[in-house]
Amino acid sequence: MAEAYPWQAALWQQLSRRERHAHAYLLHGPAGIGKRALAERLAGLLLCRAPTAAGACGQCKACLLLRAGSHPDFFELQPEDTDKPIRVDQVRELVDFIGQTAQLGGRKLVLLEPAEAMNLNAANALLKSLEEPSGDTVLLLVSHQPSRLLPTIRSRCQQQACPLPGPAAARGWLAGQLPELDAVVHQRLLELAAGSPLRALQLFRDGVLEQRTQVEEGVKKLLKQQVTPSELAESWKAVPLPLLLDWFCEWLLLVLRFQMSGDEAGLGAPQMGKVIGYLAGRTALPAVLELQDWLLAQRQKVLGKANLNRVLLLEALLVRWASLPRAS
Repeated sequence: MAEAYPWQAALWQQLSRRERHAHAYLLHGPAGIGKRALAERLAGLLLCRAPTAAGACGQCKACLLLRAGSHPDFFELQPEDTDKPIRVDQVRELVDFIGQTAQLGGRKLVLLEPAEAMNLNAANALLKSLEEPSGDTVLLLVSHQPSRLLPTIRSRCQQQACPLPGPAAARGWLAGQLPELDAVVHQRLLELAAGSPLRALQLFRDGVLEQRTQVEEGVKKLLKQQVTPSELAESWKAVPLPLLLDWFCEWLLLVLRFQMSGDEAGLGAPQMGKVIGYLAGRTALPAVLELQDWLLAQRQKVLGKANLNRVLLLEALLVRWASLPRAS
C-alpha cells in the first residue's frame, strides 16, 4: 500500500468519503510532495472490493492482484524512458483498455504520470476517452506542471491541487528519513527541492548536494577566467540538464531581485551570495533580462523533450553567463 503522508490527511478524507467519483482526476502540484502515492492510494480504494474508512482493505482479491502488479483492470501509463515523451501508440493501448469490459466486474482504473509528458498527438488521442470513458472507468492523471497540458485535457478532468507540507512538517519528515544528517543539511536539501520533502530525499540519494557544490565552484572559476565554458560544460556531464537550467534560472532571478531591492538578505544561500552580488553590481539590467528570456526559452525546450545538443547548449549558456559582468 502506498505511503500515507501526514500533510495529505485532510485531502484524503475528502476524496475517500465521496460516494460518487469523477471519471477523471487531475492531481497536480510541485514534484516531490507525494502526488503519486496519493494516486496509488485512491486507485487501491476504488478497485478494492471491501474498502474501509482508511482506504483499501489490502486483503481482498483485487487488493492482492494490485499489490502483485497483475490486476487486469488497472492500467499504468508512463514514459518508456525518463527523457522521452508519452507517445500516441502508448495512449492508443490505453484507449483500447478503456473500451474493454472490466474482468473482475468492478471499476477499471488508469494511472497516467506525468500527464505533461504526453506529446501533442498522444494528448489529442486521449481526449475522447476523457470526455466519454466507457463503463465504470476512472482516470487518474498526475501532473507536476499542469500549465503544460492542453486546456482541453484540463477541462475534462476534475482538477485537484495537492498540498505542499509546511516547512516544519517537511523538515520533520525529512529528518525521519535521513536521521544521520544534521538540520543544516536537511534545510539545504529542502531549499534545493523548493520545499518538497520527497524530492529533497531523492536529491540526496542522487548525490545532488555534491553536484551542486561542483557547479557552484565551476561558476566561480568561470567568472575568474580560470576555466573555459567548453571545459566546464564537459565536466558537468553527470549533472542532469533540467537541474542545471533550474539553478541558473534561480541565480538569475536573485540577481534581478538584488538589483531591484538592494536587500542583501535576498542574495540566497551563502555559497553563491557573493557571486550574485558581484553580477548584480556589474551587469546592466537589460542584459540580465535578455539572458533570462533566453534561459527560460531553453528550459522550456528541455522540459518539452526537444532533441538538443547538451554540450552546445551548456557552452552557449556559459558564454553568455561569463559575459554578464562586461554587459554594463
